[in-house]
Amino acid sequence: MTHLLSSMAGNVYKVLVKPGDRLEPGEEVVILESMKMEIPITLESAATVKEIKVSEGEFVNEGDVILVLE
Repeated sequence: MTHLLSSMAGNVYKVLVKPGDRLEPGEEVVILESMKMEIPITLESAATVKEIKVSEGEFVNEGDVILVLE
């Protein structure tokens, strides 16, 4: 099991995946908003979403777990 971590602090603007989704490298999974900028979070390798640890509107810090992946 792998965890996808937030690369920066910000608000979760949009969650683009759901549990069970099979994802490819480079695919956007979450969009963070920080200082009125939208920052997409992408995957580095193929994986399946097991669990989403954040919800839209929630604040996350750098290093917080966003997704649990298989």
